[in-house]
Amino acid sequence: MNRLEFIVATAFILLLAFAMGWFTYWLMHRFTRVAGGDMGEMDRLAQSLHEAEEMRDQAIIYLENREAELSNQIAQTEAELRAAMEGLRDARHEAQEMRDYIERMHASS
Repeated sequence: MNRLEFIVATAFILLLAFAMGWFTYWLMHRFTRVAGGDMGEMDRLAQSLHEAEEMRDQAIIYLENREAELSNQIAQTEAELRAAMEGLRDARHEAQEMRDYIERMHASS
């Protein structure tokens, strides 16, 4: 190996080492890139997510309470309806008895 071949081989090896080092630095920087600006954004996103979860939990609680209220109102309305239907049935029965009584009174006179 003469002097020129040695210089070219050494230059190639140094260039290859530089390229590998630069590529390694780029990869490390790419995977571990959480700078101050990025951390601030991540904190803001985490806070927004936390607030959204709290709002979701409050909405679920509100909907559960509202559903319980509406179920209670439906039960009360059904009970009132049953009572009204029983009252109407009794009134019809009483009206029929009165008609029968009046018919008997007219038939006997």
